[in-house]
Amino acid sequence: MADTTARALRLLSLLEARAQWSGTELADRLGVTTRTVRRDVDRLRQLGYPVTGEHGAEGGYRLGRGLRLPPLLLADDEAVAVAVALRVAAGSHVTGAGEAAVRALGKLDQMLPVALREHVRALGQVIDVRPATGDVDADALVTLARAVRDRTRVRFVYGDPPADRDVEPAGVVTTGRRWYLHAFDPARDDWRTFRIDRMDAVTATTWPFRPRPGPDPAEAVRRAVAHAWRGTPYAVVYDAAPDAVAAAGWWGPEVRFGVLPDGRTEVRGEEDRLEVLAWYLTRAALTLDCGLTVVEPDALRSAFTRLGTRVAGFGDAVSAGT
Repeated sequence: MADTTARALRLLSLLEARAQWSGTELADRLGVTTRTVRRDVDRLRQLGYPVTGEHGAEGGYRLGRGLRLPPLLLADDEAVAVAVALRVAAGSHVTGAGEAAVRALGKLDQMLPVALREHVRALGQVIDVRPATGDVDADALVTLARAVRDRTRVRFVYGDPPADRDVEPAGVVTTGRRWYLHAFDPARDDWRTFRIDRMDAVTATTWPFRPRPGPDPAEAVRRAVAHAWRGTPYAVVYDAAPDAVAAAGWWGPEVRFGVLPDGRTEVRGEEDRLEVLAWYLTRAALTLDCGLTVVEPDALRSAFTRLGTRVAGFGDAVSAGT
């Protein structure tokens, strides 16, 4: 199997390098018989690669019109993983990463075989990506995305105490630094939002379901997260414009940006982890290379003090190690 795959990659590379090859030329380059070349070409066609062939003195093998393929084969799960990663990067605030990811998605869409291209496009229709981070099992994410696309029910363990859930998934969404699944729960006869990082034993079933009329998954998740968001109110001021501040940080779903008379930006929100908040606020200030002032609460000022002490300690540790 490894030799067959390697030969297929080599065959794709040859077909991309020149407009047309005879079967004899390809056989000589690959060190196989013309019969083996025909089998390899048929295998590429089964995978969806448009390799055409013509008989006669002027005939030979060539790639489909208007398409050039790189020497690369992607299995379905690999294409899914690449698509998810690129969509996340496309929605990120990392300078230059978003545009580069969009360009890469365009190239990926152009180069993939038809069947695989439709697979990836279907995935893009069910994943709504907004700037966010969060630890989530990649296999669980792929399983859920496929279940949304294929309209099959999924099972997982969720809650405290843990309980088995069997739901009809409608969409996978990222917001507020977390991944979420929006789904209809037949046992509760209602729509529910689940944090994917809190799911265990995620499994796709073979049970299909008929789509139900319901809310837009992205909007439903936003409302659910906003309702569940309970933290300490805070306010800080950045010596920068609101658009720049908004683009420089990972903000919660209910963060509000205001412009002060002197042009600085006031940021207000709620957070239950002030130590983590201090780090994110600091990172945004460093990204903007601007000043940052804490308005409230005093507990956030204390969190900044502790963060500064820890960072200074890191420098001492490095010095001692050298």
